[in-house]
Amino acid sequence: MSTFFQTLYRKQKPRYKIVLNTKIVLACVVFTLCMACQNTTKLPDPLQAGWQNQAVCEVVENNPKIRVLKCTFPPGVGHDKHYHASHFGYTIQGSTFKITDTTGTRVVEVPTGTEFYNDGIDWHQVQNVGDSTAIFLIVEPK
Repeated sequence: MSTFFQTLYRKQKPRYKIVLNTKIVLACVVFTLCMACQNTTKLPDPLQAGWQNQAVCEVVENNPKIRVLKCTFPPGVGHDKHYHASHFGYTIQGSTFKITDTTGTRVVEVPTGTEFYNDGIDWHQVQNVGDSTAIFLIVEPK
């Protein structure tokens, strides 16, 4: 290698090292801030969330492949703000619910025998505004 290229290479190498180190430090700072934000806004899952400090869901099955919850909502009872991982649900006994989520608040009739699946819910809060007790099975794959 000629002396010119050796000199050029030596001059540029430290500059790349500084730029690379700066990018690594910046990436670490951004990652740390993102993790801190996620930890402070973490909501409970359906089992942890209840209604006015009372549990509404119980574990029916929990094994390495699935977790099954049975959630019971007498009239006037709801589920405080929580998130859902991907899950399948089945309505054992239906009622009318007020649901609040990222799209707003709405009242929905949920008939007995309704089944549903979704890839997850960032957050929602529900309340049974009907006159009958609603019961759901929630099946979460692991």
